[in-house]
Amino acid sequence: MNRSNELPYNMTCVPSISLREMMETYGSDVWNYAFFLTRSREQASDISQEVFLKAYKSIGKYRGQATLKTWLLTITRNTAFSLRKSSFWRRFTPLGSHQDQGGTLSAEQEAIGNQYANHIWEIIMELPDKYREVLVLDIQQDLSVAELSALLGIAQGTVKSRLGRARMKVRTAMKEEDL
Repeated sequence: MNRSNELPYNMTCVPSISLREMMETYGSDVWNYAFFLTRSREQASDISQEVFLKAYKSIGKYRGQATLKTWLLTITRNTAFSLRKSSFWRRFTPLGSHQDQGGTLSAEQEAIGNQYANHIWEIIMELPDKYREVLVLDIQQDLSVAELSALLGIAQGTVKSRLGRARMKVRTAMKEEDL
């Protein structure tokens, strides 16, 4: 799993960040989050482009109350939710193949592992939005409870309970399907 490193900027340096540097550092995080919100590769790409343009145009408004990554993910979330309200938010694109990073597996083992991982992600994608969103952010973005709370605009206790319920729903579904 690729995780971006936070850029070492303080408030006086943030407005001078280039669009290219912002996209190279946070591009995969923004795209992955947009994909899990929209379930569409095309929409995730469109949202990612829009997020970086919005962020670049508004970098002077960045207050530094959250990390730059959290700020970008907040813009991603708001952009995706705006898209969801529009009329063309009705498609579901199943997850593509999950790529295992282990190079020592046989082709058969790798295929079985990919199938297992894809099935788990399908279970996650079927969760209600409020559980799926917090779980995906936890898994993919490795944000703290405080960062999740700030990003989602909910209390830290609510983040913890949603994470717990999401994990329980996934475990239950896995047991029901003998995974």
